[in-house]
Amino acid sequence: MFALALRSIRKRPGRFTATLLSAFLGAAIIMTFNSMHDTAGQPGVDSVSAESLSTAASVVGGYGSLLVFFAVASTLTVNVRQRGAEIELLRCSGATPAQIKRMVVGESVAVALVGAVLAIGPAMLGGQALLHVFQDSGQVRRSVDYSFGPIALLSGIDVTVLAAAGAAFLAVRRATQRRQPRGGARKFLAYAALAVGVAAVCSTFAFSARDAALMAPPAYGAILLSVGFALLSPRLLKGLLDRLPLSGPSGYLAVRNMRRRAEELSGVLMPLILFTCMATATLYMQAVENDAIDDSGVPKSVDAKNLETLNLVVVGIIVVFSCIMLINSLYAATTYRSREFGQQRLAGATPGQVLSMVGAEGMLLTVTGVFFGTVAGLAGILPFTLVRTDATWPGQGLGIWLAIVAVAAAVTLGTSLFTARRALRTPAVAAVTIAA
Repeated sequence: MFALALRSIRKRPGRFTATLLSAFLGAAIIMTFNSMHDTAGQPGVDSVSAESLSTAASVVGGYGSLLVFFAVASTLTVNVRQRGAEIELLRCSGATPAQIKRMVVGESVAVALVGAVLAIGPAMLGGQALLHVFQDSGQVRRSVDYSFGPIALLSGIDVTVLAAAGAAFLAVRRATQRRQPRGGARKFLAYAALAVGVAAVCSTFAFSARDAALMAPPAYGAILLSVGFALLSPRLLKGLLDRLPLSGPSGYLAVRNMRRRAEELSGVLMPLILFTCMATATLYMQAVENDAIDDSGVPKSVDAKNLETLNLVVVGIIVVFSCIMLINSLYAATTYRSREFGQQRLAGATPGQVLSMVGAEGMLLTVTGVFFGTVAGLAGILPFTLVRTDATWPGQGLGIWLAIVAVAAAVTLGTSLFTARRALRTPAVAAVTIAA
């Protein structure tokens, strides 16, 4: 089966482009930050510089590993869904589910390994740039030299390959099951994440305003709440659609199609909710913290600078991976609908009406994802602001939130409409015939 996996990659390399890109970016980020461990472990590095470098590597490396898994899982789920007919043909030809799993996992591991190897060079350049950022901000001494060693190399390759293997196994396992899973485990995890998130947010009030760890409970609580909402996204989307009928042909088609495809579209809502929550919570809490330090008249400590740098970098990572997951999911979800678009046009719908329908779907997805992501983010922001400044609302206004919403809307609507426009270039009869 491994030989079959390699032959499949050579025959149709284009289907693995998204997985390769996710693996490449994930490995580059992991190796970039874990090279700070190698740099901190060099002889002669002072304790303050070593602590700053190790903290950055540990915090962002952990976030990066989690996001790599989600990004690779998203692209592999799309890849396996594309190949439903091929997998069914293999089963009808005598291949067992175990053999199909080995083939798909072998493909994923091979592609992830190539992506990780290609990421070594960019990771070295990124690590050097990151070290300069720490040195320019005074967190690391200028005398510290950059080092890219075994910690960065092995962690990047190992995490990327393991994430690809695990995500591929889960994706193909679901595709080869004859009975549809009931989703009991997913529901349990969702409610558990919501319960723990609420407890973490409430624990914020047990800290003092000047506690160094004050930001941790509301931040992690908001993240857990967003994870819970993301896991419940099919139910949330159906509940919204049941209460939000739209008028006109495009609105009617959008609501009808989204009700039917709610489970599939949850793959789009997940990164939307996570991105909105984590970006909103992190940026607003960091802004509140900066204002509180400025009002006190005390210069920022090294720890405060470290925290600010980490928060901004984490948000950057979230933006990159969320956009990758969104684009991959939306591209696949829209591309597979070529036959549906052709049938609608043969039934009398104009290309403009089809595009309007896709735009209405994208707008509904954006509103749903932004709403629940904002709710989760506010659950962390408001307690932090109250404890840190005694104010009930952050004083930064809506500017940050509007920028976050603009990014979410641009990616969602832009990808949906661009892909739909490409699909509509195929004549309706040809689209129905080819897809069939």
